[in-house]
Amino acid sequence: MKRTAIYPGTFDPLTNGHIDIIKRGLKLFDIIIVAILHNPGKKALFTVEERKEIIEKSLEGISNIEVDSFGGLLVDYAIKRDADAILRGMRAVSDFEYEFQLALMNRSLNRDVQTVFLMTGLRWIFTSSSIIKEAASFGGDIESMVPKIVNQRLKEKFKTAS
Repeated sequence: MKRTAIYPGTFDPLTNGHIDIIKRGLKLFDIIIVAILHNPGKKALFTVEERKEIIEKSLEGISNIEVDSFGGLLVDYAIKRDADAILRGMRAVSDFEYEFQLALMNRSLNRDVQTVFLMTGLRWIFTSSSIIKEAASFGGDIESMVPKIVNQRLKEKFKTAS
């Protein structure tokens, strides 16, 4: 029986920290579904379709990965996809309280879906999509923090925005 995990997020944009969690998650799970949350209440820099394309290109060569998008409750999506677990990355203690609350809410909604936390690698502990977007918007060099395609797309987005 294959073990499947949902790795949910906005991935706006995907970072090397996300890729680190995905690669390490594949040591625990047979399949990881990278699930882009479609949240109309959040203003994203990239569309869901753009994020899906970026993620797929960034993960080329890594097997047992699927990229999808969803809206609504994560536990409902996990059941629909027949997933065993939700995979979450944590960077620091500051992430813990929020992630813990989400995990408890998901568990109260459906006790069959487990949450598995992986600590982000030390190299990526300070990176977040929002910090990377902000640095890129001011012309900062974020090349070492994101896949090549993300760096390129951020440069394109902010060139047209200025």
